[in-house]
Amino acid sequence: MSQPDDLPGHLIDALVFGAAHCQAVIVDHGSLLASLFIAGLLGGAGHCAGMCGPFVLGQVMARLEAVPAERMSEFHRLQGAALAPYHLGRATTYIGLGAGAAALAGGFIDLTGFRWLSVGLLVLAAMFFAGYALSRIGIVSLPLDAGGAGWWQRRVGQRIRPLFAKPVGWRGYGLGLALGFLPCGLLYGALAAAAASGTALAGAFAMAAFALGTVPVLVGVGLAGHVAGARFRRVTARVMPALLMINAGLLGILAWRLAA
Repeated sequence: MSQPDDLPGHLIDALVFGAAHCQAVIVDHGSLLASLFIAGLLGGAGHCAGMCGPFVLGQVMARLEAVPAERMSEFHRLQGAALAPYHLGRATTYIGLGAGAAALAGGFIDLTGFRWLSVGLLVLAAMFFAGYALSRIGIVSLPLDAGGAGWWQRRVGQRIRPLFAKPVGWRGYGLGLALGFLPCGLLYGALAAAAASGTALAGAFAMAAFALGTVPVLVGVGLAGHVAGARFRRVTARVMPALLMINAGLLGILAWRLAA
């Protein structure tokens, strides 16, 4: 039986093992993580700023209005635009969804031996990103967000509206948790790619990379305002479809390598 004096050593060993395991997952799935980070970054520029921008601006305005004019400083403006609790809440939802999807996919593969599921999920993710890129240049129409967003707004939006009154601390985090479920075609593609990893930890890291990629543009919208965000989207609209197609191609290569 372990003595109390051994607990610090066991704790350190557990932390070292956990860190080594996380490092191995990041190295093994580095290409997938990089792909989803890029997808989040591009999606944030071309899609998230328009879809989530109003939620961001609403929170920024509410936070700044709570600060008396005589106490307002540049630090308060930066703190208000950063919306750290909100983005942490979104990331929590994305990470949970990614871990759950990957665990389910991995469990199905272990149970049935059908290892082509991971290949199929990567192909599905590539199709989502390619389809979104083609929709941006008008070749195809993908109404993946409209109907689901309407249902979400009717069922959930009204219930979380009081949180916008003071979106700080746990309220901001709660908003992020709820808005992380907002239907989004890019999110579907990211989840399909994360599920292809086959383990909960890898799926969690994959969706954390995607969430991290969406943050910079949303913070920029909070700092510069929706008009500046719209101008930035017009600039990136020309190159984003091509970059998303390249990203879809990278996921296709990952699928091909896994199949081989």
